[in-house]
Amino acid sequence: MVHLSHKFSTIPINFIPKQFSKHLPQQIPSQITPPFIPFSQRQNQRSLLESQLISALNCCTSLTQIQQIHARILRKGFEQCCYVLTKLIRILTKMEIPMDSYAKLVFNQVENPNPFLCTALIRGYCLQGHVKESVFVYSEMRKKNVLPISFTFSALFKACGVVNDVDLGRQIHGQTILIGGFGFDLFVKNSLIEMYVKLGFLGCGRKVFDELPGRDLISWTELIVGYVKAGDMESAGELFSELPKKDMVAWTAMVTGYAQNAKPREALEFFERMLNEGVETDEVTLVGVISACAQLGAAKYANWIRDTVENLGFSPTRCVVVGSALIHMYSKCGSVEDAYKAFKVMEEKNVFSYSSMIAGFAMHGYAYAALELFHEMVKIGIKPNKVTFIGVLTACSHSRMVEQGRQIFESMEEKFGISPGVDHYSCMVDLLGRAGCLEEALNLAETMPLEPNGGVWGALLGACRTYSNPDIAQIAANHLFELEPNAIGNYILLSNIYASAGQWNDVLMVRKMMRERGLRKNPGCSWLESKKGVIQEFFSGDMSHPRYGEMKQVLEDLLNRLKAIGYQPNMNSIAYDVSDEEKRRILITHSEKLALAFGLLDINADFPIRIMKNIRMCEDCHSFLCAVSQITRRVIIVRDNLRFHHFHDGKCSCGNFW
Repeated sequence: MVHLSHKFSTIPINFIPKQFSKHLPQQIPSQITPPFIPFSQRQNQRSLLESQLISALNCCTSLTQIQQIHARILRKGFEQCCYVLTKLIRILTKMEIPMDSYAKLVFNQVENPNPFLCTALIRGYCLQGHVKESVFVYSEMRKKNVLPISFTFSALFKACGVVNDVDLGRQIHGQTILIGGFGFDLFVKNSLIEMYVKLGFLGCGRKVFDELPGRDLISWTELIVGYVKAGDMESAGELFSELPKKDMVAWTAMVTGYAQNAKPREALEFFERMLNEGVETDEVTLVGVISACAQLGAAKYANWIRDTVENLGFSPTRCVVVGSALIHMYSKCGSVEDAYKAFKVMEEKNVFSYSSMIAGFAMHGYAYAALELFHEMVKIGIKPNKVTFIGVLTACSHSRMVEQGRQIFESMEEKFGISPGVDHYSCMVDLLGRAGCLEEALNLAETMPLEPNGGVWGALLGACRTYSNPDIAQIAANHLFELEPNAIGNYILLSNIYASAGQWNDVLMVRKMMRERGLRKNPGCSWLESKKGVIQEFFSGDMSHPRYGEMKQVLEDLLNRLKAIGYQPNMNSIAYDVSDEEKRRILITHSEKLALAFGLLDINADFPIRIMKNIRMCEDCHSFLCAVSQITRRVIIVRDNLRFHHFHDGKCSCGNFW
């Protein structure tokens, strides 16, 4: 018989080879007997260790740290613990580590993954854009009879929204019904509404919403935002009015929605109601209402929102987001000086504030100021972004600075590592077209590495109007009719080009196309702020204004005075084959002329007349306002849909180049 020597008495029993175990004495020496630990205490120790591992994973900031904690997980025997491994996979996802290279390998080692672990892997694949893989994991968990949880479906619905796959979304929607138990799950239903709304299936989202037995703020807000994005502010407003309890998010959705859908007055009304209700506001709300003020272009509202912003504690000197929005607002309201003051007092300036100010200088024709600011931001180490370059190239375009524009365009990728986007090519086509380089502009549009959009061809078509080139205009228009079949402005512009060239048969052809497609021209509209702060609107040819008789007399007097200094109406501004007398009648009732007449009657001579217009100003109105500024000694500022024109002493800030 082989006896154990004394030196083996301290070796743990599970380390003794099996062939010797039969020789062990019946009575194990007390010094090698494992201490007895109650089950509850062992459970507490395991729970404590789980918590320590979870905390350690939360603190990881690198892949190396994650691997170290993973090694500890294995050493401590937690390689099958779904709770800890779920956290591991979520941390790997957060660190953007490819799922197949690590997380999937960890998952595959688990014999019985629970729903949370499966969902962590599904969510990781979804966030990394691998929707097929996430669906495969879902299918495998169903084969193993692992029931999904709310987070499983919410992750899959979000993935369908990212890849724009409504058919897959509907199949997963069907799964929630087949499996059952999710009909009353608000979290799943809200994710489903969000998916349908994002994919543009508002009707499906509304049906899910209407069938909900209970709703929360998220349910209401998701659908309201959906209607806002679709431009259906009427439906959004109806839902908002039915919302039992309205929070800041819902109010902000309505304010920004009206602003984004070109309803600035309604946006301001909602914001005032929001303030009266005592609802808290944040930067998003304020940016939305500031945008509404910018659209109106009225000094009254601009000054009011500036004071409101200060009172709410969002001073532009300290809040860079609000400060940048105010710069844009003042620029759009015709006061680039106030915009620059807001810019100068900002304690912190970033790429957005610089870009806003550069765009402000550009739209007012101050190209050299825009370029100077651009070089300043580069010098102090603020890297320009894509929006910055759009502002700088626009400044060059509006001032015929062709060589400077070419150099800046080339520097985007060479110096700053920014690949030009389609909007930058649009700026270059506009720059070349405005300078009369139509063939070069056409060649750039046809050879650019990206697919040209409506902005590119629209810039070329506009240049053809300036330089009366119907041949290139037809090429640009054909592309526009395919890209934007319902954009009536393109048809009108082509018609005007044909009319200027005397090609009346082609004019009739374009108008026939418009009729066949059911397109109607939006009437020219101009508005300005009266001295009492009331916004006055004027439509071309509209004689219904209460003071029209006085305005007509003012215009007739101006015409008589202008004829004395050589002014003659530009008949080419009317694209109709009618008599010269009829053309004169149409021209004198253009909306900006009506607004000017009211401004001369209502606004004191010490203040500029600021006119906003919804479409581009015609050549005749431009020359008319230039001459009026000379004979009246008034400063006239007009914002059309392209830029600002500052008329003073018979000259315009655009240098007759717009």
